[in-house]
Amino acid sequence: MIETAPAYAKINLSLDIVSKMADGYHNMKMVMQTVGLCDEITVECVPGTGMYIDAGLPYLPGDGRNIAVKAAHAFFGYTGISGILTRIRIKKNIPVCAGLGGGSADGACVLRILDKMFKTGLGPEVLKAIGGTVGSDVPFCVVGGTMLAEGKGDDLKCLPQIPRCHIVICKPSFSCSTPELFKNVRCDKIRTRPDTKGMIAALGVGDLKEIARRMYNVFEDVLPRGTRDIADIKSLLFDNGALGAAMTGSGPAVFGVFDDNESARNACERLGKDFRECFLTETREMIID
Repeated sequence: MIETAPAYAKINLSLDIVSKMADGYHNMKMVMQTVGLCDEITVECVPGTGMYIDAGLPYLPGDGRNIAVKAAHAFFGYTGISGILTRIRIKKNIPVCAGLGGGSADGACVLRILDKMFKTGLGPEVLKAIGGTVGSDVPFCVVGGTMLAEGKGDDLKCLPQIPRCHIVICKPSFSCSTPELFKNVRCDKIRTRPDTKGMIAALGVGDLKEIARRMYNVFEDVLPRGTRDIADIKSLLFDNGALGAAMTGSGPAVFGVFDDNESARNACERLGKDFRECFLTETREMIID
């Protein structure tokens, strides 16, 4: 048996850190959105034993550290299916270590593929629960769409779908350390927070301009030195017609929201003169419901 499916990236329309919990994790409040930029995942299962992965890039883990492999092990552990030799192949298109959830998207896609392949009919709630044992963003990536994510990011509530729009994503050449950013966050010292309530209200009436106006990521306040490119990318996006722009996740990728394709394409081409990883995509609705 062999199946191939897309693994869609995510962006954070907003990202707020409410508090630090007793277990050391942070209590998050985020509006998350699926976009069309995707990896391509192929899973092959035959009688036998073993788990093998071609991670697509030489510097990505090609063993049990890969989220796609963790997801497959979690699926087989939950279902009790055994005697299966599994091969996973990933064609990477989503930038790595960018805040776009590429690894989580790959793991979520593996769960959906295996559920279809073995006709287990687990459904989104069970797949989300399995995904939550693999990574905090995996449950969202299982279902996708427009969602409010709270807690560690796995407490999900469906929101009205954002009006279809064009998204330009640009990743500068450096990476941001997620643990370092969290370390720098003082929840009681956060100066600017996203208007999450206002964004949800704007989603309810389908007002793209008001949604975009409320986009913000609190990690932008604690970026280390040498990350000036993030502000420059945001400025270029606004200069080329973006309704709103923000860093996604723990970065460093930045995205802009556009209501027309021509402006988005022009912005992507302009950014491409200075940055190698630029992508023109669009929002997507739920993957499964």
